[in-house]
Amino acid sequence: MMKDIPIYDTFTKIEPIKKGMSGDKKHYIETIDGKHLLLRIADSSEYSLKKTEYEVMKEMYACNVPMPFPVDFGICDNGKSVYTLLSWVEGVEVESILSMLSPKEQYHMGLESGEILSKIHTVQVRDVIPDWSERYYSVINPRIEAFHSEGVRFPGDTIILDYLERNRELLNNRPQCRHHGDYHMGNMIQTASGHLSIIDWHTVDFDNYGDPWYEFNRIGTKCAEFASGQINGYFNNKVPDKFWRLLMYYLSASAITSIVWAKYFAPDELSAILKMNTDILNWFDDMKNPVPTWYLKDYY
Repeated sequence: MMKDIPIYDTFTKIEPIKKGMSGDKKHYIETIDGKHLLLRIADSSEYSLKKTEYEVMKEMYACNVPMPFPVDFGICDNGKSVYTLLSWVEGVEVESILSMLSPKEQYHMGLESGEILSKIHTVQVRDVIPDWSERYYSVINPRIEAFHSEGVRFPGDTIILDYLERNRELLNNRPQCRHHGDYHMGNMIQTASGHLSIIDWHTVDFDNYGDPWYEFNRIGTKCAEFASGQINGYFNNKVPDKFWRLLMYYLSASAITSIVWAKYFAPDELSAILKMNTDILNWFDDMKNPVPTWYLKDYY
């Protein structure tokens, strides 16, 4: 499968990686000259998508976003597959160590993650694209309709649905930029230097571009210090009022439209997603207060 990769002859170690939900086949690579690499292999039908991902990674790296270095990209396996080679990031996942850190350390790590996300969002989309609200609702409207017809109902579901319907204008004329696409602590590595590096740059939602604030829909709310730090780091401690209303919108829309997905594709996760919806109602006082109860405004 990989023997026609140009530098294949330099590989001295090839170790499959089973972790992760991506459809790519991933391998840890060591080379004869001591380099450590990540090799991702996908079907050739994904060539255009993977090429775009690679070009975006090069653009992000050029903007000094801390992340793997894009090494090479191309076709392999006699044209049947497409490969991406990246530098390997040594370190530990933030998700696995956060609970072992002090609240102050958690907050400062969140600050750093917010500052990095702000840098990612400086990369603009060059193409002419439809308004964000048009793009967003083309995806979300069918999911909301699916909840009405097939969703598992819960106390307060109409409160969330009413908020989503009454505040659709919040998404009009929003700026759009490049996204990481899956920005959460599981895709952040603390390196030996103690700083963060952002991994797993593969396309997820909306082709990885859109409203920059949409990218907070995966914020790690289980750790208030980290989540608060991420927001404050992103905005340099000057959080605009509209952000809170959009955060409430994106979190609640994501939670309620995940119910039907879980019902059919991940039933073991259904109870957790229903709890997330209940948590959202509690955080935002039944959608009356856009600043969530877990936010630590004056922590720093």
